Amino acid sequence: MKHDGRVFLGLGANLGERAGHLTAAVQELRQVTGFTLLARASTYESRALGDSGGPDFLNSAVAGLWRGTPLELLAACRQIENRHGRTRPYRDAPRTLDIDILFWEGKALDSPRLTVPHPRLTGRAFALLPLLELAPGLADPNTGRSLRSYLSPALVRQGVAVCGEAAVA
Repeated sequence: MKHDGRVFLGLGANLGERAGHLTAAVQELRQVTGFTLLARASTYESRALGDSGGPDFLNSAVAGLWRGTPLELLAACRQIENRHGRTRPYRDAPRTLDIDILFWEGKALDSPRLTVPHPRLTGRAFALLPLLELAPGLADPNTGRSLRSYLSPALVRQGVAVCGEAAVA
């Protein structure tokens, strides 16, 4: 099934030249057939989650228009990650580049390969803050609840700080 609509991708890196990986990912997304970049959020720095013990992350998000299926977009994101040396030795492992489909405006998807909105979006300030910077009025398509309402004091205390202004798309 083809979908046309505004999509939001989360970008993250905590290995190598973190800012360079994020910038390159945005440029590579511009080259993906069917993807039109609309905007990029500021860059945020955050501690690695869980027990990974990895270096701090740089995170951002982009908004774009996608013409294609969700799995085609996922495949394009994985190709870009792979070009940057992404490996997946274990969940939440340190990475050179991570591109997640965070949100698909007005749509929900739950399949074995892809769940949208991202299943852990509302518990991750490093993903939610850049997304809300791009689209502050988004609501969860499953519940109707405003995404902004998930910004609890505990979530905000996850150690996320803005470290770069939004880039020109």
